[in-house]
Amino acid sequence: MLLSDIAMLMLCGSISGFLAGLLGIGGGMILVPFMILVFNHLHFDQSVIVHMAIATGMATILFTTTSAIWAHHKHGSIDWKLVASLSPGLVIGSLIGGSKIFEALNTSWLSLFFAVFIVYTSVQMLLNKKPKAGRDLPSALGIFGFGTFAGALSSLVGAGGAFITVPFMLWCNVKPHVAMASSSGLGFPIAAAATIGYMYGSWGHPNLPAGSLGFVYLPAVICIATVSIFTAPLGAKMARKLNVAQLKRIFGVMLLMLAAFMFNESRKAFGF
Repeated sequence: MLLSDIAMLMLCGSISGFLAGLLGIGGGMILVPFMILVFNHLHFDQSVIVHMAIATGMATILFTTTSAIWAHHKHGSIDWKLVASLSPGLVIGSLIGGSKIFEALNTSWLSLFFAVFIVYTSVQMLLNKKPKAGRDLPSALGIFGFGTFAGALSSLVGAGGAFITVPFMLWCNVKPHVAMASSSGLGFPIAAAATIGYMYGSWGHPNLPAGSLGFVYLPAVICIATVSIFTAPLGAKMARKLNVAQLKRIFGVMLLMLAAFMFNESRKAFGF
């Protein structure tokens, strides 16, 4: 990689780490468009670029969430019993989605699916609506079923799962600050299982560049993780001081711009 590629990845890593701590998101999804630009610059095969960007972004969540988890844990914000109950389903779903389904999707459909997901997330951020608490947590089977669905969906879009786990926890009467902090704890098993799934499902793929473990491009992971582990605690600290609702709206606008980029990538992949 050239110095400019490394600089872009490290800059994106610092931003994604900060957002992971601030908003309880994994940060991987904002990395995808920028990694596509870098991977295009490195002349990677077009048939695997989007898969590699999503998988590599998810792998970085392992580091950003670890740092954010520690920051939230020191303040006693994470409900570890809830994390433990949701994790088995999340792991199973992430393994299945990351290996079987993810590898089967071609670039054009994966780009379109990812773009639609970003639009959905941006609308959530802009409206900042919280679901009304309607019930307590479901039975163990219900929690496992939800976790499996959430893990599979998260692995397809390279997200840490907060976009679906936080609304679920709020609906089940979990306090907002606990839900946001606990989503960091849930992001780790999602990222770990999905990353294993990505590597297993694409192992030996003929179009992957040197330095890859399946769809995960290790040099990019190193560049991003090197800085994100330091900025995630800063985000977690700022979350207790700043107007997070206003920041979500700003982030939502940025996501819409990233969605436009991904829709264009999908258009090119479809040949329009």
